[in-house]
Amino acid sequence: MSAGRYGETTDRAYERAGFGAPVRRGGRPALVVVDLTRGFTEDAFPSGADLTDVVGATGQLIEAARPAGVPVVFTAIAYTPAEAAGDSVTWLQKAQGMRTLRAGSEAVAVDPRLPRRPEDHLIVKKGASAFFGTSLAATLTALGCDTVVLCGATTSGCVRATAVDAVQSGFPVLVPRECVGDRAPGPHEANLFDIQAKYGDVIGLADALAHLDRLPRT
Repeated sequence: MSAGRYGETTDRAYERAGFGAPVRRGGRPALVVVDLTRGFTEDAFPSGADLTDVVGATGQLIEAARPAGVPVVFTAIAYTPAEAAGDSVTWLQKAQGMRTLRAGSEAVAVDPRLPRRPEDHLIVKKGASAFFGTSLAATLTALGCDTVVLCGATTSGCVRATAVDAVQSGFPVLVPRECVGDRAPGPHEANLFDIQAKYGDVIGLADALAHLDRLPRT
């Protein structure tokens, strides 16, 4: 039996801790698309990378969610001019390139390649987690959702933070691997490993599509 990505010692330690058990899959999921805005999906922006493949896979998932009436919730980071230029948002002192994510700018627009509809929800946030300081948990509860299918960017930042807070808010998490992306492969893979071990199930796109296809049609 071959060792995993981080070797036999890590495998044994995680097995002993009981990490990696599968999550339950509810019958009323929501698709949460984290920060697939132009500032993250296009490498022309300081905070961005070319996430064409992630956008394409997420688009497939959104289209597959429609027949079952699965709610789709987009998120976007957007700062006021005062927030972007000043020191009130401590995160921006560390992540200077994100000061370009100004409300109303092209950088905070949802990627136009995604099949967004007027009935889809949009959560505007200031931090990494889509739950922190937002109405997301209340929105999912009001919609009767019992599972979060999580897509977006970046895997090591907003996706992981959202996965952690989803679990802490009582929602099992599924993360289709092809539907999340990052600026570099190292942080991407490390955080998928961590999510799979502790916070949700990292699954293939085919598995996610099949799960949605098994839901009752509306």
